[in-house]
Amino acid sequence: MMKGTYITDIKEIPYFQSMPESEQKILLNVTDRFPFRASKHYLSLIDWNNPKDPVKRIIFPDPRELDASGSPDPSLEKNYTVQHGLQHKYPQTALLLLSDVCGGICRFCFRKRLFMDSKRQTVRDYMPALGYVRDHPEVTDVLLTGGDPLILSTSRLKEVIGKIMEIDHIGVIRIGTKMLVYNPFRITGDPELISLIKEVSAEGKKIYIMAHINHPNEISSESVKAIRMLQQAGVAVVNQTPIIEGVNNDQTTMADLFRKLSFMGISPYYVFQCRPTIGNYIYSVPVEQSFHIFQNAFKKCSGLAKRARFIMSHSTGKIEVVGVTERNIFMRYHQAAHPDDYDKFLVSRSNPQAHWLDDYEPFYLETAGTVKEWFFEQEQVYSRTAAQ
Repeated sequence: MMKGTYITDIKEIPYFQSMPESEQKILLNVTDRFPFRASKHYLSLIDWNNPKDPVKRIIFPDPRELDASGSPDPSLEKNYTVQHGLQHKYPQTALLLLSDVCGGICRFCFRKRLFMDSKRQTVRDYMPALGYVRDHPEVTDVLLTGGDPLILSTSRLKEVIGKIMEIDHIGVIRIGTKMLVYNPFRITGDPELISLIKEVSAEGKKIYIMAHINHPNEISSESVKAIRMLQQAGVAVVNQTPIIEGVNNDQTTMADLFRKLSFMGISPYYVFQCRPTIGNYIYSVPVEQSFHIFQNAFKKCSGLAKRARFIMSHSTGKIEVVGVTERNIFMRYHQAAHPDDYDKFLVSRSNPQAHWLDDYEPFYLETAGTVKEWFFEQEQVYSRTAAQ
């Protein structure tokens, strides 16, 4: 019953049917703007009697989504689109948007413009995109994303991956997916997919699954089975998650997630600050609060469970938050769209209300002398303010 079965009309959900008509009407207004989609498997993980169930929070619409501001493209992906469906922001990695469909739609999705009424941004004819990759030897890995590439048929994936395999300078093929928890039957019920992965691994290329697991409750026994099958076929599975209000915005939950992933041989890879996408503000936690959650979770974990970095995927690059004090926040470029930015260290006065880099006034410091001079100036400002 659950295998491959998706619900796109919220009216089919018994919980929705039990709601007062006035609340139903509001939620239908939400899904008219920000579509709903979920697998029956994923819905079965929800405790509908718990108003704060984290899995429900991930997938079920919230009326406040309509009240929030934001950008359809907060990281300005359009600026790095070099071919239809292909982004090239960082020299080594190219992103190929293969699908505009997922196994479910996270309410806080940063690329929800793909699911709304907009021009198609994914690619059907991928050959021009791969021609670009072939002509750029600095690209060493291709990230298949969307949407979710595993929503596509295995025959389609085999076709695309086969062409990528022919490009000598590509050593890694990444697949960004939440299907491990949204619909693990996609993996466990498809021997052809496992065979494809084994074939790629045998030929000297490496497939990485970039999993999207936000909370330990998402990991069902079927998910564990799917993960093991992928790993045994030669896949390296890593995980990335944003910090989401009402889902994982506490140190205990985050530590439990890190530990559970490490027990399954999955490396925590990135922990993201929720992007300021349209409708996402209610899911966002202030940057400095997110960092403290992240750091305190690390205190509860072994070294293998704390390999993630806390990142903002800004339009200029991946900004890593490396420290927060009472007065300052410290950041650096983990990845940079412009090569010169790798040498820049960002320091700003603390702003507990900031939800994104643009809410700060960063200073770009490139030498120890500049850092010393800036801190001297800030100390004078702080002393004058305290005296008033």
